[in-house]
Amino acid sequence: MICRSCGSANLKSVISLGNMPLANGLLKSPDEPEETYPLDLVFCPECSLVQISESIDPKKIFKDYKYHSSGSQTMLKSSADLVERTIRERGLSKDSLVVEIASNDGYLLKNYVKAGITVLGFDPCHEIAEVAISNGIRTVDDYFNGSWGYTYKHLTNGADVIHANNVMAHVPDINDFVEGMSILLKPGGVAIIETPYIRDMIDRCEFDTIYHEHVFYYSIVSLITLFRRHGLHVNHIEHLDIHGGSLRVWAGKSHTALNEVGRDLLVDEFYTTIHGDYYKDFGKRAENIKHDLTALLRRIKSQGKNIVGYAASAKGSTLMNYCGIGQYLDYVVDNTPSKQGLYTPGTHLKIYPPEKLLEDRPDYALLLAWNFADEIMDKEHEYVKRGGKFIIPIPKVRVV
Repeated sequence: MICRSCGSANLKSVISLGNMPLANGLLKSPDEPEETYPLDLVFCPECSLVQISESIDPKKIFKDYKYHSSGSQTMLKSSADLVERTIRERGLSKDSLVVEIASNDGYLLKNYVKAGITVLGFDPCHEIAEVAISNGIRTVDDYFNGSWGYTYKHLTNGADVIHANNVMAHVPDINDFVEGMSILLKPGGVAIIETPYIRDMIDRCEFDTIYHEHVFYYSIVSLITLFRRHGLHVNHIEHLDIHGGSLRVWAGKSHTALNEVGRDLLVDEFYTTIHGDYYKDFGKRAENIKHDLTALLRRIKSQGKNIVGYAASAKGSTLMNYCGIGQYLDYVVDNTPSKQGLYTPGTHLKIYPPEKLLEDRPDYALLLAWNFADEIMDKEHEYVKRGGKFIIPIPKVRVV
């Protein structure tokens, strides 16, 4: 294969997780047939972009997407804070246009609507787009690309702000995607992008962040290289804790000096990500977590204790299938109604509402969405009060 960003054929292996089902491919029956695909990660030394070696047709992945961003209080607060800040710093008014790519159920754009600012969302999942539309969020039920950039550039004279939160990892034709943003963005506008940070994933051994839905794993260098190719400049960078460690990047058509945080992160990357053998022991550390987690679950079950999974998440799918731990869990709970009653991919565990924790009082709950650990444990304080314990698998297996 060649690098999807720069076209180089000089790709280096990072880790192989074997054959996996689609992480969000929830099943209607435990006997329903499902396909599996190789899940291997490679690194491009030419542009610093990490990517999976085999991409799946996005229509196959997102045709029945179940994740609703509004289901997380962490996401809602982060989005509301960002909108308030953006309105203030950019001086947005009723004459401004804000676009969000992968707008989901309108979790972010609704804050702009409340402030009287015109919005436009793009989301390819019809069911989720309909939720946004029903809540007054103008939404295009399709994938964003260069063609849509041209169309809405002519219809609206361009966007003052473009948000792209946790979507750039999902787009196989990333050059067309970024070109579309560049076309749609006004000369003085800004694109605000959030994406998981490859440095955090490697340093914290977050191997469960790897799944077919995530085609790309970005460093700052790879983002700068990609954006410059399409006439955009990265001018400000922040490092966030959300999703196990993420970058929030501001990009525009004019160049300004990078902020201090961005400069420090960029310099650090030059001494690690690009040079040396930064990725060489990632697979070994993932194997160590697999060993430790399996040993803990096996020991708990040998004591006659019960274990369930908490959150039917994509990262939970990778974790359970890579570690082969489905046999130790009785079921999974999740607060998304559309997931309840279905079965997890690969492991075929039935998904129930979180209320089942208090009904059954299992001894342990494995946090399959450990990136929201504080929010989940706060929400389930009654379960903990009654003696329940949570197992957090990443970055180190521990019981709390």
